[in-house]
This record gives sequence, structure tokens and C-alpha cells, in this order.
Amino acid sequence: MVVLHIKQGDESQFLLETSVQATVDDTLRRIVMIFNGRLKVYRICAEMEMLAEYGPSLPPEMQGLTEEQIKDLKLEDEWAELCIPSGGFRINKDVCGKRNGCQPMENMLKILRKAIEEAKGIVSKEQVKSNTNLTEQHIYDALDILKGTIMIVYPQNLPPHDPIRKELENREALEGTDSNKRVLDLSLTQLWFAGKELESGKKLLDYIGKNEKTKVIMKVQHRGHGAPGREPRLTEEQQKELMVREFKRREELKKLEEDEENSYLDSSWADSNQLKRSFQGLNNISWKPH
Repeated sequence: MVVLHIKQGDESQFLLETSVQATVDDTLRRIVMIFNGRLKVYRICAEMEMLAEYGPSLPPEMQGLTEEQIKDLKLEDEWAELCIPSGGFRINKDVCGKRNGCQPMENMLKILRKAIEEAKGIVSKEQVKSNTNLTEQHIYDALDILKGTIMIVYPQNLPPHDPIRKELENREALEGTDSNKRVLDLSLTQLWFAGKELESGKKLLDYIGKNEKTKVIMKVQHRGHGAPGREPRLTEEQQKELMVREFKRREELKKLEEDEENSYLDSSWADSNQLKRSFQGLNNISWKPH
């Protein structure tokens, strides 16, 4: 099986195992699904970190308002008494006014934070360094961990307007947000290899050959942005190794030059007492015992 090292720009994203017989269309579809799935996992994790601190989200009409404004407008959070974490909560007011301030107790906090760490680890870019391939199942597994954890900590579930619940139910509205700019649209995404765009209707072998036991770098790019930059001839690790070797070489040359500059000190003509000893007949005297 061929391994595709997927990048966006110069940034590594994940490794994908496939076959040279796979079509460009199917490959691109898988890449987009995994790419967007990773983003989804990270969005949920970010919201769960806020959930662990400040509790569930307030209704949209109450977010950002002061307590006085909420009172004046006679607004009420109808979900506050329904969506209580297991084991109770303590008050930790959200200064941003987005969440209700009902922070879960310590034992539930540990469960939330452990799930966040585990889910992030599954889809982490660090998996590239350990040569671990990412699949659609990894995305599903990470999402299942997050969803299961929410049901443990909040048996009655989160409010329907909470961004975590909306993400888990695929109701998230990303339009107009920075997160939306990162999401790939399958119809507007291109796949590039060695400076060439992979065309729809072709197979991977049309570009990378028939050797299944290979690893190549491919880049995803928004359509209309032109060709992505080519990969450097040397990898980052190779560049570091080259720099270390060059530094050692220069240090060795520097030491040789210093040795040559000081070598005259060992010469007889550089000895200030040489003339005195020659007059006294003390040159070439051996002090070995008889």
C-alpha cells in the first residue's frame, strides 16, 4: 500500500494509506473527510475545555449580557436546572458571558480533561512523526470518546443550543467564523503532487507510478489559489543534520589553524634561552642515568 503524506502549505496534516489503483476522486474525498473531521474534533475539544471551566452554554439571547440586563429583559435560562453535571457543580462565573458558570466538580473535570487529551492524541499531527496512518475510523473513534464523555458528565445531555451538542449532532453553523475558513469544500479543493494537479477521473498510478511500497507528499489546496510551493530538496531533519556537520567541520578547521599558529613555539629558534645554552655548551645533553 502507498502512503500519502498530506500537507497544506508547508504544514504536515496526516498520513493516509491507500493504493496506487485508487482514483483521484475517491482519494480526494477521503482526504477532505479526514481533514475536516480533525478540525471538528479540535473544535469540540476547545468547547469542552470551556465547558469544564464554566459549564453549559447560555441561550443565544442571553450571551454577552450583564446580570442587570438579563433581569431587565426578564430572560431566563430554562435549561440550567435540566443540564446539571453528575455530582453537582460549583459556581465559576464566565466573564465573557457565554456560559452559565456551573462548573462540574473535580471528579467530572478529570473525566472531561482525559477525554479531551485522548481525542486530540488520536488525530494529532504528531502521528506523522511516528509514521501512524490516519483513517476515517480514527475520526469516528475520537468523536465517540467525546460524545460518550458528555453523556457521562451530563446524563440529561447539554442544551440544544450548546455548540458541543450542535457539533456532535452535525448542526454546527460555521458560516462567518474563522473556523469556516479552514474547512475544505470538496468541490473547491485540489490535490497536488510534484507541482501537478491531480485530475478527476484518473488514478494515483497515473502520477506516482505503480510501486505500492512508496511514500509521497501530496498537498491540498483551495481551487483558484494556484500551485502550492514545491517541497525543499532537503527535509527539516536533513537540514539540521547538515548544519551540525558544517559546524563541526568549521570547528575542526579553526582548531587546525590555531595549532599551526602555535607550532613555532616548539621550534628551537623560538627558544629564548637557546643562545645562552650554546655558549655554555649545554645543548644536546642527555640526562639519562648510566
